[in-house]
Amino acid sequence: MTLMKHNTSDNTTNPVRRVIISGGGTGGHIFPAVSIANALRRRFPGVEILFVGAENRMEMERVPAAGYPIEGLTICGFDRKNIFKNISVLIKLRKAMAKARSIIRDFKPQIAVGVGGYASGPTLKAAQKLGVPTLIQEQNSYAGVTNKLLAQKAGRICVAYDNMDRFFPRQSIVMTGNPVRKNLLDVTMTQAEAKAALGFASDKPLVLVVGGSLGARTVNESIAACISRLTADGIQVMWQTGKSFASSEAVAEAAALEGVRTMTFISDMDIAYRAADLVVSRAGAGSISELQLLGKATILVPSPNVAEDHQRKNAMALVERGAAIMIPDDRCREELYDRISSLIADPEQRKTLSDNISAMALRDSDEKIVDAIVELINQSK
Repeated sequence: MTLMKHNTSDNTTNPVRRVIISGGGTGGHIFPAVSIANALRRRFPGVEILFVGAENRMEMERVPAAGYPIEGLTICGFDRKNIFKNISVLIKLRKAMAKARSIIRDFKPQIAVGVGGYASGPTLKAAQKLGVPTLIQEQNSYAGVTNKLLAQKAGRICVAYDNMDRFFPRQSIVMTGNPVRKNLLDVTMTQAEAKAALGFASDKPLVLVVGGSLGARTVNESIAACISRLTADGIQVMWQTGKSFASSEAVAEAAALEGVRTMTFISDMDIAYRAADLVVSRAGAGSISELQLLGKATILVPSPNVAEDHQRKNAMALVERGAAIMIPDDRCREELYDRISSLIADPEQRKTLSDNISAMALRDSDEKIVDAIVELINQSK
């Protein structure tokens, strides 16, 4: 195991010198984690940051690409359908805990920050056992089992939704919102310019379809089933398929249609969001925070394959405020075309959705989380 060596001649006037950030698995966990790290670096240029992720998961590539070192734990989630498969999961968890303890002893962080994902649990648990202050960044409106357990000994729990004292000690909660990629907020193009930059007609409506960083089978199959009807109606589509669906015949057929662009991953998400008249998305916490900050009219299709059904609960928090349209996963194939069509034909409803989702946005979340980190470190001295 090769760990980043920390500088033993730290400037003691700098309150934040060494931080561990743990979590990942999807872009929804990685983007906020990197945003927190970047905010720490902006405020404390000499800070040393070490990420701890799960081996063979997305963070092992994305975090180094963002300029940060990362250590990997061999860990996976529990199998809720086949209980006997969890014997190997428990063995991996025990090894992950041991490695996490070793990482923390060697790196000597002042604080460990957990953003969710498989690695977050053992890392923060190990930190708590070794007396290192911990901060949880809970992105969802419904807390998962691991964070509820960790919260009892966490110094701060940074949240994005009201009424989170249902799950966490009230005195530890800080309302910060979820950090998003900063470049999303820096676009100066008009919507017409953004459409043109992406190769679309600037005078026709554009639907942006994103199933998350790993893709989403239901969303993909539903768009595939209706994309020819959408284009026949003069609606353009920018479709992020994810890797697993990208080579399908349906995607090849869609890519041949006029006004359609398909891609495995959208690197220019800032321009794509600006160009879109309507977004179709899963209901991950990170995606919702981006959509709130950008004020995008949105159809949410929550994934049913997540712990505690938290995506549906995230979506309902918006639906109850008239801030998004929700289609249950099992009705998406039947309803998606009609929902897209009716919203594209109704600019007033899109504006209402846009205004309401924008009103829910919490800004400067990364800076607020850094404030909480500084406060917790100072308290622990």
